[in-house]
Amino acid sequence: MSTSTRCVLPEVLDGLEADDPRGRRSRRDLQRVHAAMRSVSILLRAVAMLRLATPPRRILELGAGDGTLLLRFARAQRPQWLDVDLTLLDRLDLVSEGTREAYRELGWRPKVERVDALEWAAEPHDQHYDLCFANLFLHHFDAAPLGTLLRSVAASTDALVACEPRRSALARLGSRLVVMLGANDVTREDAVKSVAAGFAGRELSAAWTPADGSWIVAEFPALPFTHCFTAVRASANGRE
Repeated sequence: MSTSTRCVLPEVLDGLEADDPRGRRSRRDLQRVHAAMRSVSILLRAVAMLRLATPPRRILELGAGDGTLLLRFARAQRPQWLDVDLTLLDRLDLVSEGTREAYRELGWRPKVERVDALEWAAEPHDQHYDLCFANLFLHHFDAAPLGTLLRSVAASTDALVACEPRRSALARLGSRLVVMLGANDVTREDAVKSVAAGFAGRELSAAWTPADGSWIVAEFPALPFTHCFTAVRASANGRE
């Protein structure tokens, strides 16, 4: 596949039920993939770049999966954020009781919202969030639904951090090497598809078209394989 244009194809894991053995194995694989991608370190750097005026109290994660990546971020964040209402949005409830309890031990109150992200985007929202995360999630969407989702995020939050596959020759090579992590067939196939559907240049900035407000936007590669996008309302940024 060429890295010049995005190619969004259905990923195998998205079609598997929560209790499918291959799906459970693939979700465990993803924890190792995040370690290889240095995802927690990249999230910490991206959040620091937002320069939020105050620590977030209401956080949303889109496509949260099993919730363990954001848990590792929460444990690593310094100073740690306390008294946080966390909404983990996904079409499946994959968050174990152990993961929920680990959040509670940090002073976070986790809640799983089981809904398709585009259905969520189509509905009006009473809840407003201080910060939204999207980790390896936005690349699942073609241009039109991606734009719809991002407009809903902009209307519902003061800041967004998105860490996605980077569409590059290096990432493409890395997607072929996940077999070295012991990844199963689902993870191996989806890794290649994810990179083909990933982002490069200023593609997410171009898709970010908020209806109102002044925003500070950044888009950048994060080695070895990640593409980052951040957006923060000027009113929520500590420089204003």
